[in-house]
Amino acid sequence: MKRITSKTVSVIVNVIVYLVVIVCSHGAARAQINTDHMMMVGRNALYFKDYVLSIQYFNQVVNAKPYLSDPYFFRGLAKFYLDDYGGAEADCSQAIERNPFVSDAYQVRALARMRLGRFDEAIRDYRAAVQLDPENEGIWHNMALCYGHTERYDEAIGVLDTLHHIAPKYAPALTMRAQVNIQRRDTVAALADIGESMKIDKYDAATYSMRAILYLQQERYAEAEEDLTYAIHLMPSSGDYINRALARYHQQNLRGAMSDYDIAIDLDPNSFLGHYNRGLLRAQVGDNNRAIDDFDFVIEREPDNTIAVFNRALLRVQTGDYEGAESDFTLVLKDYPSFLYGYECRADVRDRLGKRRLAEEDRLVLLKAQLSSWGGGDSQKDDNADDEDDEDSDVRRKSDRNVKKYNRLVVADDDLALEGSEYAQGYRGKVQNRNIHVELLPLCVVTCYEKENKLTRNILYHHDIDDVNQRGVLPRQLMVTTSESALTEEQISFHFADIDEQTKQVAGKMVDDDDVTSQQASAIHWFARGLDFYLVQDFISAIADYSSAIAADGSLWMAYFNRAVARYKQAQIDGENAETSAAADFRQTDVAAAAGETSQYAAYQLCLADLGKVIDLAPDFSYAWYDRAYVFAMLHDYQAAIADYNEVIAMNPTFAEAYYNRGLTRLFLGQNEEGTADLSKAGELGLYGAYNLIKRFSE
Repeated sequence: MKRITSKTVSVIVNVIVYLVVIVCSHGAARAQINTDHMMMVGRNALYFKDYVLSIQYFNQVVNAKPYLSDPYFFRGLAKFYLDDYGGAEADCSQAIERNPFVSDAYQVRALARMRLGRFDEAIRDYRAAVQLDPENEGIWHNMALCYGHTERYDEAIGVLDTLHHIAPKYAPALTMRAQVNIQRRDTVAALADIGESMKIDKYDAATYSMRAILYLQQERYAEAEEDLTYAIHLMPSSGDYINRALARYHQQNLRGAMSDYDIAIDLDPNSFLGHYNRGLLRAQVGDNNRAIDDFDFVIEREPDNTIAVFNRALLRVQTGDYEGAESDFTLVLKDYPSFLYGYECRADVRDRLGKRRLAEEDRLVLLKAQLSSWGGGDSQKDDNADDEDDEDSDVRRKSDRNVKKYNRLVVADDDLALEGSEYAQGYRGKVQNRNIHVELLPLCVVTCYEKENKLTRNILYHHDIDDVNQRGVLPRQLMVTTSESALTEEQISFHFADIDEQTKQVAGKMVDDDDVTSQQASAIHWFARGLDFYLVQDFISAIADYSSAIAADGSLWMAYFNRAVARYKQAQIDGENAETSAAADFRQTDVAAAAGETSQYAAYQLCLADLGKVIDLAPDFSYAWYDRAYVFAMLHDYQAAIADYNEVIAMNPTFAEAYYNRGLTRLFLGQNEEGTADLSKAGELGLYGAYNLIKRFSE
């Protein structure tokens, strides 16, 4: 008979506890502790952008306690992120019905209504929210945006004036007020607002872009180019390159304009303005075949763009494609039967094709028009001879279909001449942070899934993980990745079911402590269930299971490694919750903040201890060095982080993420040259976002 030890009894107790938790989780249990746990794990999933999974957790809470407000609100937030704006609105309405005193619910419902185009209803929500949270910048910002969308500009200005009074250092209020003033045709006020905004925040690319457009409208081309150059330095965009090309064109810098159009099209291959205007410039310098390629692109996407067809016809004449030119001219004259220059061009082409009779018919049309004009008649008046021809202008708006302006550069119809202004869709608030953060790439983790990457990248490999996969001891294959993927509904169901299966397996491995093989088998099942809990964002349960795996088999370094990652993520959640609680009670802000920092520091130290153990057990597992470097960086111990990144790169010289993070860490230390070199290497290895950072840090 096998000897039952205290350790075996402890394991049995743990299994019983976990079985109780699982039964309660999957059943209709209504115990407060279980719904609290579901809410916690659901918010974990929401925090880490696993929205489908988070909805499943909140569903359980709603079913168990339908009178609670929070599960409806957080489920609505998850639906918002999944672009289910109708569902988000409905859930937030349920949350407000149960607790009408939470500002966030009104804000998320307002955002959903904005996305649905129901701006008046969104304004009512923001009015309710601002009563509960009168100093919230995001509420005032979005309310002004709603008034702007409904063309109630005076009311938008009033809201923005209030916002500027409440938050005088909030630069976007001034930038949006400038945009509203542009809509009201008050350029002087707009420029004043932009200047004031730049004094507060000189690194907002959209502000420089906006001022540049005003300069273009005022024909201050050198100043426009200067602003656009700086905007591009801060945040490259296709629209800014297109606008700078226009500024350069007006300064006779055709080479510079052509270069800008090339880059704009590289950034946005579907840019209409980029292809059309580049086609015109290529035609001017005699690059006719490539100009035809650009107009082919435009016509393929806009077959009714007669002006592009006319330009292509002229180019086809230059390249000797007379049949194609005649066909294009005919299409143009079908839409513009009184466009006299079109008849003249087609007559010339028909002469070249030997179609003398048809050419004479075109010339007869021209003759009749000439005789009519001599006689004062208007029977052959040119369809495009309008009073709004703007002969002094060498640009036309995209919507302007006057074929006589065929050789003019095109600008967007928007007064800001941008294809989608930053501030036209710049919703602000907790639920949508559009700011770009300079941050380290995430931790490596041993998991079962990763995001699909269309770019060719190296597979993160280690022989021990390959050995586990070859033995088939886990239900799914393991991999190392820094790009974790949110679970699908099928995967979620699988891992919940596997939690039950692994629990049965653990319960069946209750053996003598001296049976090493059985202990190792038990450790694998603890690890497998820990991974299941980790994947469904229950980090506390995952940490407990990884600890049990380590207790059963201290050589299972993967359990140490994943426990470190789970501890780090739980520390992030705890830190976020502490910050939210402190903000909710300003009297406790300093105390709560200090306690949160202490708790997070302690968690990071546990992560370092786990990763150190992995390095002891598997010193060639470079990804443990990588994760430890990351945690050192979070603790602002940048020298230790760089030392670990050096080890990673020595072992794995094609690991792009290590170069990227070491580059950023060096930049944090002011080592710009070395940091830029690392970012360049990361870009070379496939992390193309590194090039954007190089531009931003190369002032």
